[in-house]
Amino acid sequence: MGSSSALAALVKPPRAVVRGETAWGLLSALDRRGLGPVAGVDEAGRGACAGPLVVAACMLRPGDAARLEELTDSKLLTALARERVYERVIKRALDYSIVVIPAAEVDLLGIHVMNIEGMRRAVAGLRTCPGFVLTDGFKVPGLPAPSLAVVKGDRAVACVAAASVLAKVTRDRIMADLHGEHPVYGFDVHKGYTTTEHGAALAEYGPSAVHRWSYTNVAMAAAAHGRRPPHKVMLTAAALGQREAPVRALDVVVGQNEGSAAGLSV
Repeated sequence: MGSSSALAALVKPPRAVVRGETAWGLLSALDRRGLGPVAGVDEAGRGACAGPLVVAACMLRPGDAARLEELTDSKLLTALARERVYERVIKRALDYSIVVIPAAEVDLLGIHVMNIEGMRRAVAGLRTCPGFVLTDGFKVPGLPAPSLAVVKGDRAVACVAAASVLAKVTRDRIMADLHGEHPVYGFDVHKGYTTTEHGAALAEYGPSAVHRWSYTNVAMAAAAHGRRPPHKVMLTAAALGQREAPVRALDVVVGQNEGSAAGLSV
């Protein structure tokens, strides 16, 4: 064996990883190694400034990754395609769990904290204890099984993609219902994300009870309309700077929001 052949033999990945190399290869490898059932976890609504954060965990049956037509990252699917995939996942999944975290909870502890907590709640809500957990994007401590964060997991791992669809469709349905209660904001179109139309509605009408009052753009709109939050809020330093009314000393509790950004609870 030549030196180049010997080197190739040393660096070649194990057959368990290479066999069946597809977009869903990691999930298949874990299942073959007896580490299943594997739960995928993802969220919808992290970047929105209104409405809930929705987190889902999903476990697929072995081999179903190839059987679920159209399954991919929910953001790459049309609304109709997401609905089709949602129904297929609900019907075929070994188990799934969906957690809805209202805007008031996001405002109280911050989006990053509640995102991690939501993933813990979603996994805890599974009736079947997973052998392994794959999360989208970042590590989640405190899970009941070994876990791994997968970059762009909703495009690389079938169970994470399935969780992303469950979370996205659930949240879109909630936002459509909230549009019926607060029609001036257009939640049925932008789903609570920051768009030009949403910003114009915030400027004209001020925030509603389902907005995230800890977000800077919402805090600015609230200040312009002279409104105070309807619940306790962890304000980022940027959002606090937009407030017109002074915060009384007894109202302030130093905290953390969005990772390392300092915040104040009012």
